[in-house]
Amino acid sequence: MDIKEYFARISYRGSHNKADLATMSDIFQHHVQAVPFENLSIHCGETIELDLEATYNKIVRKKRGGWCMENNYLLSWVLKTLGYDVTLLGAKVYVPELDAYPDEIDHLLLQVELDGKSYIVDGGFGMAYQIWEPMELVSGKDQPQTPGVFRFQEESGTWYLEKVKRKQQVLNQSSSASQNVEDEVCRRVYLFTLEPRDIEEFRGCNAHLQTAPDSLFVTKSICSLQTADGIRALVGWKLTEIKYNYRDNMDFVEIRMLADEEIEKTLKEKFNITLDKKFVPVNTSRLSLF
Repeated sequence: MDIKEYFARISYRGSHNKADLATMSDIFQHHVQAVPFENLSIHCGETIELDLEATYNKIVRKKRGGWCMENNYLLSWVLKTLGYDVTLLGAKVYVPELDAYPDEIDHLLLQVELDGKSYIVDGGFGMAYQIWEPMELVSGKDQPQTPGVFRFQEESGTWYLEKVKRKQQVLNQSSSASQNVEDEVCRRVYLFTLEPRDIEEFRGCNAHLQTAPDSLFVTKSICSLQTADGIRALVGWKLTEIKYNYRDNMDFVEIRMLADEEIEKTLKEKFNITLDKKFVPVNTSRLSLF
């Protein structure tokens, strides 16, 4: 594993001599715009391994993406290699359709201590709730970013990440029956505590999410990538492209349903992904990712 090879993978050409906030933010933004959030392995007969070297080979050498336990595990190695103080944390992702959180942690994120402040670094959430910059861990403070306004709320030792949503102008509205609820202004993304975690604590979660029949990742094939001004996502056969804040606090959304024969070309051209095995798109869950 070589940090320079990782930098080449994310097209990072900046300095890494100082373990400061500017360097961490720059590397982080390059990562989320180069490495897709994706679970395609599940849908082409591969197993997602919770192993740092396997993750490095997959993301850096094979130019694939990964989910939270791959992206953030790799980022933890990158930041530690550069001299940052990194702690693994566990989160529970909010399910809006159930208005609930799961009983067990199902998301890995990072806490970085820097110059007397604490930051949350999460390069593995994907879709439209992916942060683009490390967030200072303070309660009740709006932290505007390109995707929208994020903030943390702390209640009795439990931290909640929220995103304030913009209005959307949707092209091809008819092709998206499950488009955003118009009156939803703020969405809770996940909750977490500051209890330090070991990667071994995520083994059960890593196995469950790729095998349980009701897992979102089993019922949906997902590939999303942050772009210079928005996000693109392929969920099943549905390709969604969003341009953030294109005018008057409004996001522009374009949706297209792909034919089977377009999938492979789209993964290559839109996400720079080439799969080794046959990929079978899936979208049998009614849970919304937007």
